Amino acid sequence: MAATKSGRLPGRHRRPAERRATYGEVIAIREFRALWIGQGLSLLGDQLSRVALSVLVFERTDSPLATASVYALTYLPPIVGGPLLAGLADRYARRRVMITCDLLRAALVALMAVPGTSFSALCVLVFCVVLLSAPFSAARAALLPELLEGDRYVAGSALQNMTNQGAQMLGFTLGGILIMGMGPYRALALDSATYLASALILVAGVRRRPAPCSPDEKRPSMWKMTRAGAGLVFGDPRLRTLVLFAWLCGFYVLPEGIATPYADELTGDPRQLSLVTGLLMAAMPTGTVVGAFLFSRYVSPSDRLRSMGWMAMLTCAPLILCAARPPLVVVLLLWFTSGLGGAYQLAANAAFVQYVPAGQRGQAFGLVQSGLLASQGIGILIGGVAADHLGPELVVALAGAAGLVTAAALAVLWRRSRREVIERVRVEANT
Repeated sequence: MAATKSGRLPGRHRRPAERRATYGEVIAIREFRALWIGQGLSLLGDQLSRVALSVLVFERTDSPLATASVYALTYLPPIVGGPLLAGLADRYARRRVMITCDLLRAALVALMAVPGTSFSALCVLVFCVVLLSAPFSAARAALLPELLEGDRYVAGSALQNMTNQGAQMLGFTLGGILIMGMGPYRALALDSATYLASALILVAGVRRRPAPCSPDEKRPSMWKMTRAGAGLVFGDPRLRTLVLFAWLCGFYVLPEGIATPYADELTGDPRQLSLVTGLLMAAMPTGTVVGAFLFSRYVSPSDRLRSMGWMAMLTCAPLILCAARPPLVVVLLLWFTSGLGGAYQLAANAAFVQYVPAGQRGQAFGLVQSGLLASQGIGILIGGVAADHLGPELVVALAGAAGLVTAAALAVLWRRSRREVIERVRVEANT
C-alpha cells in the first residue's frame, strides 16, 4: 500500500491527543482554592505536631517502640471508627461535616498543648484527633469530584497530593528546627491554630450544599451504609485492585515511623537528633511532590494508568538498600527515590472515582482512607517492635522487600483489567 505525501499510510489515523488539565485552571475555581488552602494549613500543623510528639516521646522513654507506638496512633484510629464515621459525609452536608471536624480537632489539639499532659492522656487525645480525620477526609474527597470534572480532577488531586507531601516536607524539616527553639508544646498549640484557620476558610470559601440524602428521604443506618460501601468497593475487582494499590503505602511509609531511632543510629548526637529526624521524615514527601508534578504535568491520563505497577514497585525497591547501612546522604536519596514512585496514587485515585456513584462517594472514599491510615499505622507499629530487636536499618529494608513483592503481584492483577479503565478515563479526560 502506498504512503501519502505526509509519509503516513492511508486509512490509519492517529488517536487524538488526550487533554491534560492545567493547574492554573483548577486554582481559578474559588471553592477548590478554599479546600486547597485550608488543607495546606492544617496539614502543615499536623506534620509539625508529629515531629513534636516523636521527639517528646523519645526523650521521655528512649524507646523506639514507644516512639513508633505514638506515631502509629496518628494512623490507627480509623480501624475502630473510620468506616462508620465516614458515612457521615453521605448523610449530612459535606461542608458542615468538614467545619465541625476542624473545630473539634482544634479543641483537642489545644488540650495536647498543655504542658505536663500525661503520656496516657496524650495518647487518648491523639486517637480522638485522628478519628475525626475520617469523616473530614471522606467529605472532602466526595466533594472534590463535584467541583472538578475530567482531567481537572486529576490536576486537582495532584495539587492536593503535592500540598500534602509539601506540607510534610516543610513540616518535618522546619519542625525539627522550630522545636529546637520553641519546644514541642508550643508546636502543638500552633497545630491547633491551623485547624481554626482551616474552618474559617471553609466557611468563607465553600458554598452551602444540601446533604446527599434528602431530608424527606429515609436515611439508612450507619451500619447499612458501611456494608453497602464495603460491598461496592470490594465487590468490583477493578475497585478492589485500586484500593490495594492505595494500601500498599503501609510498606513504604513505615520508615517515617522509626525515623527518630534511625536518626539516632546515624548521628549518635542528641543535639542533632531533631534536625536529622526532620530531614529523614521530609525525604519521601519531597520525592512525592516532584513525582506528582512530573506525573500529572507530563504524562497522559492513559499512560499514568499503564505505568502504575512499575511506579508502585519503585516506591519499595530503593528501601531494600538500607540494609547496607549507608550514610545519611545516601539514605535521604533512597527515601527521596521511593517518594517519586508514590505519584502512582494519583492514577489510582482518578480511576477509582470513575466507578463510584456520587451518592456513595463519602462512604467509599472513607473506607479507602480508613484502610490507608490503618495500613500505615499497623506497618509503623510492627516496624517499631521489629526495630527494637533488629535495628531500624534492617527493618526498613525488610519493609521494602515485602512491599516490592506485593507491588509486583498487584501489577499482574492490574494488567487484566486496566484496558477498560484506560478507555473510560480517556473519554473523561477529553470531555
